[in-house]
Amino acid sequence: MPARRPARAALTAAVVALLSVTAVACGDAGELRGAGTTPAAVSPAKLWPDLRPASSPAYPYDVATRSVVKGITVPGDDIRKVDPVRVVEAEIKAHPDDYGSKGAYHATVDRLKDCRPGGDQARCPLLKPYYRDLTGDGRDDMTLGFRLYPTNQTGVRVYTVEKHRLVQVLADNDAILGVELAGRSLIERSPADISGYEYRTTWVWDPGQRAMVFSRDEYLHTGKGRRAKKPSASPSPSVSPPVSPSSLSASSSASAR
Repeated sequence: MPARRPARAALTAAVVALLSVTAVACGDAGELRGAGTTPAAVSPAKLWPDLRPASSPAYPYDVATRSVVKGITVPGDDIRKVDPVRVVEAEIKAHPDDYGSKGAYHATVDRLKDCRPGGDQARCPLLKPYYRDLTGDGRDDMTLGFRLYPTNQTGVRVYTVEKHRLVQVLADNDAILGVELAGRSLIERSPADISGYEYRTTWVWDPGQRAMVFSRDEYLHTGKGRRAKKPSASPSPSVSPPVSPSSLSASSSASAR
């Protein structure tokens, strides 16, 4: 899983500082005011030109994952004929530290049994698979999602077919608000540390690494944050109770091809 948390912590700190400055500057009565003379454009100023460049990253940062899925065949090289349940079972077998009795996602194993015919589908952690060409080879690839119990995380995986083999080209675990397929990009939406904001992470196909690579991590204002409650006197029968703002939807907005 890409280690995006250090970068996200820095983004959170920057947004907190920005919100603090904005709050101080919002003391006017709300009337229109002139913005003043438009400043002339100024070219960027390069700071500390003599600073010695860093030779290594500050944090370990994996931007791509790629592995052949063992034990899975692809009939006719048609990825739509691959059983998604078997694909998740293969991952569980390949990562006993994560899915074993003491692993972080151990409860996923028992629930996966309910994905089979006759099982309780409400307990099945596997989400609907989606198919779209994300690698640009003209053939469908498969995007899978499955809940990682007992945590609130969701595993997001992308698979392609190469030389008759099923190859995993994206593997990411995160708390998910939604997932989108936009062209050949996959976008994950995750809850942020500040109400009214969210992370949006974009993955794109890299022909050089033969994998979906992490390309952008944004910290965006959604305008759906919790509103501060104002103190009030005892409620009056003639006043209707305030309406609570709706919470963010956690459903995936990815569309099937």
